[in-house]
Amino acid sequence: MDIKKYFNDVRKDDYQRDNYDKFLRKVSFDFNLPSIHIAGSNGKGQTATFIASIYQKAGYKVGLFTSPYFKTPCESIVINQVVISEEEFENYVKKYDKYFSKYSLSEFEILTFIALTYFKDKEVDVAIVECGMGGLVDATNIFVPSLSIITSVSVEHTSYLGTSLSEIAMHKAGIIKEEVPILTCDMAEDAFNVISLTAKEYDSKVYLLSLPFKQTLTENGYSFGYRTFENLEINIKSLASIKDACFAIEASEILKDILPVMKSDIYEGLKTASIKCRMTILNKFKTTVVIDGSHNPEAISLLVKDVSNFVLDKHVKVIFSCFKDKNIENMLSSLGLLTSDITLTSFDHPRSRSEEEYFLYLEDYKYERDYKEAVQNALNENNNGIILICGSLAFAYQVYDDFLKGIFEFKDYEEDIVQE
Repeated sequence: MDIKKYFNDVRKDDYQRDNYDKFLRKVSFDFNLPSIHIAGSNGKGQTATFIASIYQKAGYKVGLFTSPYFKTPCESIVINQVVISEEEFENYVKKYDKYFSKYSLSEFEILTFIALTYFKDKEVDVAIVECGMGGLVDATNIFVPSLSIITSVSVEHTSYLGTSLSEIAMHKAGIIKEEVPILTCDMAEDAFNVISLTAKEYDSKVYLLSLPFKQTLTENGYSFGYRTFENLEINIKSLASIKDACFAIEASEILKDILPVMKSDIYEGLKTASIKCRMTILNKFKTTVVIDGSHNPEAISLLVKDVSNFVLDKHVKVIFSCFKDKNIENMLSSLGLLTSDITLTSFDHPRSRSEEEYFLYLEDYKYERDYKEAVQNALNENNNGIILICGSLAFAYQVYDDFLKGIFEFKDYEEDIVQE
């Protein structure tokens, strides 16, 4: 079975739950394992990965469901860093295909159902589940977790979630369940009020993230302290990733009675966590390529600060592509603080912004229809500088995969080092 081809024929997401809920009732879906449910505009994928890494170091069997996937849908479903096999995935598809078709499920609904069913069948000790979008109507919002986490709330997916912070926060707060603790952080008052009121309604205890300290850029990433922990390390050169690591620490503390871990598990789990396309740096002899999946104004603003830490006097060239529903104006404004050399492009994805959809910005920015040509031209022209590729996680994944495949040619280079 060609899994990717199979998903080409399923319903595209329209953010409604009617068919999905009918399907779940039909198959008598039930999921009651220890679990953590994570929503947020930024950081939820990294937070999920950090938590999974800590619990795996502690010896637990850990299920991890994240999105989007890198190459195949199977990559979204992992137990202890081992991806579900295509054979196992296909068996679930074959078993439930008539119901998937009857109820016209979307790709993400199918993926979510298979992931949770797989985790249950494999009897994982804990499942870490990342929301796809929002929370309230999200396909993952079908179980009662041991802990809910909301990492951040910013304006995104406005055609689905609303245009104000309070509307978007309402969707994120949809993952809060009766008497289930909720972990979140300091944020805009409009958003936090929605979360706190929802938590009060459901009698859910609210835990707030504390501030890290002694944040220091190292050769491989960052070292920092958090609460009673000192000299923690992450192998990502992103200041924002420290916050996500702190979420993981806090989560392990909240759940210590049902999922105990040692301090060494936390240190090792954070240090060894591997996250694709988050300040991923490819060092060439004359060119440094930075690939990052930041995909909304808040994340792009943080990315600009991260890149600024090691730009020095080097020229920065940005190759940017984003989805149609993203606030491109604010993202480009932030990138403009880093460089004026920005090329817009498109990639093969149904939500990718086309040249026509960039029309308001074509007077101010160059556009290259073929992103591969844009990257290759940048490699040829920017020998002593930095090339930053960003705008969409799906775009970042695609370009990263192209580098791994050796699609791009380099002039006058000695070695290729990939840091993740």
